[in-house]
Amino acid sequence: MMPNSRPDPAWGLVLAGAAAAFFAFANPVARLPLLVLGLPLCLNLLAVRAASLRAAFRWCWGLGACAASASLYWIALPVHDYGYLPWILAVPCVLALGSVLGLYTGLYGLVLAVGARRFGPLAQGVLAGLAWVGLEMLRGWLFSGFPWLPLAAALVPWTPAVQAAGLVGAYTLSGLLAACGVWLGGPGLAPRLCALVLGALIAGYGLLAASQPVNRDGTVSAGMVQGNVEQAAKWDPKSLEAMVLRYTELSDGLLRQSPDVLIWPETALTFFVQDHSAAFAAVTAFARRAGVPLVTGAPGYTRKGVDADVFNRAYLITGAGLVAHYDKEHLVPFGEYAPFGKDIPFLSALLQGVGAFTPGTATAPLHSGRLAMGMLICYESIFPELAQQRVEAGANVLVNISNDAWFGNSSAPRQHIELAALRAVEQNRFLLRATNTGITALIDPKGRIIGETGLFQEAAAVYTDIGLVSEKTFYHRIHGFIEAAAILAALAMAALAYFTTTTRHDA
Repeated sequence: MMPNSRPDPAWGLVLAGAAAAFFAFANPVARLPLLVLGLPLCLNLLAVRAASLRAAFRWCWGLGACAASASLYWIALPVHDYGYLPWILAVPCVLALGSVLGLYTGLYGLVLAVGARRFGPLAQGVLAGLAWVGLEMLRGWLFSGFPWLPLAAALVPWTPAVQAAGLVGAYTLSGLLAACGVWLGGPGLAPRLCALVLGALIAGYGLLAASQPVNRDGTVSAGMVQGNVEQAAKWDPKSLEAMVLRYTELSDGLLRQSPDVLIWPETALTFFVQDHSAAFAAVTAFARRAGVPLVTGAPGYTRKGVDADVFNRAYLITGAGLVAHYDKEHLVPFGEYAPFGKDIPFLSALLQGVGAFTPGTATAPLHSGRLAMGMLICYESIFPELAQQRVEAGANVLVNISNDAWFGNSSAPRQHIELAALRAVEQNRFLLRATNTGITALIDPKGRIIGETGLFQEAAAVYTDIGLVSEKTFYHRIHGFIEAAAILAALAMAALAYFTTTTRHDA
C-alpha cells in the first residue's frame, strides 16, 4: 500500500454486512435478530456505489462469501472429526462453501447495480425485495439446493415477526425484509418511512396472527426419545445391542403417560429391519409390550437383482411388525451420497455407515389412527416444497427426525430447528422433531419451539396437546405462484433498467 493510500471503504461494508449476518443468525457469541436487515442494506450500498457492474458483482460476492463462511463455520467440524482432515485443511472447506454461496449474492448485487442506474430509492427497494426472493429460490434449487440461511430464519426467536410466512412463505418474507433493509439505507426520508411502514405491517399482522387459536380436528400426544448416541459409535455393530436397549429403556419411562405414538430419531436403528434379525425382534417385542406404534429411522433397501438400492427410511412399527415406511427423497451431499465419487477418501469417510443412499419415492404420510404424519428426515426440513407436498398429501402433523451429532456443540442444531419452525408456520402444522443428540422439541403452528432438550444429553419426554390440523394456510394455496411472480417482476425491472439507461458502467 502506498503511504498516502487508504483502504477501500467497500471493505467496511463487507465486514459490517458479514458481522450483521453472523450476529443475526444463531451463533455461539451473542445474537440480535434484527441485524439481519444489515445484510441486504450493505449489499445494496456496495452495488450502488460500485464503479462498474463487475465491481458490484465482486464486492457483493465477497460480502456473501464472508457472511456464509462465518455463519456456517460448523461445517469444519464434521470434515475434521469424521473426514479426518487436519484443521488446516478443514477450515478451507468452509471458505470454499462460502465462496460458492457468495456467487448468489454476487448475482444479486449485479441486479441491484443495474437497477440503481435507473431507479430511485423507493423503486430500488422494491427491486431488492423481489430479487431476494429469486436469490433464495435459486439457492434452494441449484446444485440440489442449500437454502440454509434465509433472512426470515433470523427472526424465528421473535414469533410475531415470522407469522407472515403463513401468508407469503419464508422466501417472500425474506424478500420483504430485504426491501426494508435497502430502504433503511436509502437517501432521504421517504425510503425510511417505507421501511418503518412495512416493518410495522409485518409486526402488526404477526401480533394478531400469533394470538389467534389454531383450529384443531383433535389432539394427540407423542413420546420422543433422544438417545444421545455418539456419531463415531453409531454404526459400530458392537454397539447395536446397547443402542436398542437404550432406546427401549428410555421409551419405557414414557409409557405410563400413554402416548399415542413413540418417535425415535433418524437412523436410531442402524441395521436393516427387513432382515428380521435378533435386534429387530427386540424392537417388535418392545412395540408389542408397549402397545404403542413406533416411528423410527433405519436404513432400508429394495432388491434389484443381485444389487440393491439403499434408502434412509422412517418406519412405522407395531407389535405386528413393519406397517409402513417413508423414504427420504432429498439427500445430503457428502453425508448420504458422494456427488463427485465415493473414492475420494475424506468424502467417503463422511458417508453414513451403509454408504451411499438412493433418493426415495415412497413419501406418503405414515398413518396411525387419527395421525397422518408427514415425514421430513433431517435436511429435508429446510426445503419449503417438501413440507408443502406432505401437507398436500394429507398430513395433519409434520414429523422431522434428525441426527445432528455430526455438527458437535455448535450453532448448527439451533439454525436447523429454526428452519423447521418456518415449515410449521408456512403449513399451519404442529411439527414433532426427534433428534439423536438435540434439539428435540415440539414446534407449534406459530413457530414456537416448546419443550426443547439440551444438546448431547439423553432425554425422553411426552409432548401433549398436539393438534391435528387439516386447515391449510393461504401460502399453501399460492405456493409457487407468489415466488414465480416475484422473480418475473424482478427480471422485468432489471431488464427495463438495463435496456433503457444510456449510461453503462461495464468496465
